[in-house]
Amino acid sequence: MTLPFEVVVASADLENRRRLSEILSNQGLDPVCVSSVRECYEVLAQRPVGLIFSDPHLADGDYQDFLRSRGSNSQEPRVVVTSLSADWDEFREAMRLGAFDVIRVPCRPTDVEWMVIQANRDEQQRPATRLLQNSGFAAAKASSAS
Repeated sequence: MTLPFEVVVASADLENRRRLSEILSNQGLDPVCVSSVRECYEVLAQRPVGLIFSDPHLADGDYQDFLRSRGSNSQEPRVVVTSLSADWDEFREAMRLGAFDVIRVPCRPTDVEWMVIQANRDEQQRPATRLLQNSGFAAAKASSAS
């Protein structure tokens, strides 16, 4: 599968990163794996990322850091929260903050594939011009570095 954007797996858990990376690789994708919010911001500043699979808690923050730093720019990546629990309150909070979806860990290949398909479909409906830099995330990275 060829996508017009890159996919990031943000997880402090090595096994979860490995599993998600394997599922995505089996779909013909080459995900970028990171373990912290800082590393994710670095990737976002360099590449057109369209989809982030993020654990609730990372080495230096959590998925809410990504969602709260988003601007109103429609070019910013979609965030899929990968959660160990099936907690309705966690799901509701993630969606309220703007998550693309929440899927349960261990992730099933069909769930991951569906998220990629939906993100790709959304991408095709976006304007033809894509920002090379995700402005809201780049601004958050710059402010967190100071």
